[in-house]
Amino acid sequence: MDFWKKITAPLEKDLEWNFPEQKSGTVAIIGGNNNNFSYEVKLAEYLSNNYSVEKVETYFPDELKKSLPNIPGINFLESTESGSFKKSEALNSAFQTSDFTILPGDFSKNSATNIAISEALKTATSPVVLSRDAIDLLTPNFAEFIEDHQLFVIASMAQLQKIFRSLLYPKMILLKAPLMQTAETLHKFTLSYENCTIITILEGQIVLASQGKVVIIPLEKTKLNALTFFTGNLPGDITAYNLWNPGKPLEASASALFH
Repeated sequence: MDFWKKITAPLEKDLEWNFPEQKSGTVAIIGGNNNNFSYEVKLAEYLSNNYSVEKVETYFPDELKKSLPNIPGINFLESTESGSFKKSEALNSAFQTSDFTILPGDFSKNSATNIAISEALKTATSPVVLSRDAIDLLTPNFAEFIEDHQLFVIASMAQLQKIFRSLLYPKMILLKAPLMQTAETLHKFTLSYENCTIITILEGQIVLASQGKVVIIPLEKTKLNALTFFTGNLPGDITAYNLWNPGKPLEASASALFH
């Protein structure tokens, strides 16, 4: 199977040379609810402190005004009575005015938030990174945006299985399938949906698939572990490497995994 390879180092070593010396680009981080928001704050700080991003704009429901300081970079959007996002032009604008958007999760699980984020994502003019419960929120709507928008999906195998079912994809993801069988399935899936890059973890291996190509990276060769793969700064790393290396989702994402 010539569509996959196992690697222990970046596919291209020189991608960091493309990082600008002066800060440039705008990243939008959209997430949080009136109970959870710390992950989004930490991710914004990580991007600002470790990469040359000119502006990191974090968007929260306005129910959080009482919990967060009114400082540059933190924005508040209309919220539902339950303290999560509701449909608004300002939410759409957040997707439309950034060079990259991250949906890291902490969304309330309700239909109003599902509709608000799904409708706003469909207006996005730049790539979007999905992780954690943002994937669960949007899974029923994947068919509405997976073909027309560049997505980077950091998902568990169980989440991928649900996405495949939502799309009525003819080949299923099996939670206990052999590694090579999963690689072949993701190879075919990312040929069908060439704008979607998948990053998942199976049997101690990170599996990265994009545009029909698959790379497998031993988790132990990265700085990640089974917990930080989902709770750490990976969405920020994926964003930064792809922001400054457009058109190379496989190579840039592979480098991000070794950052």
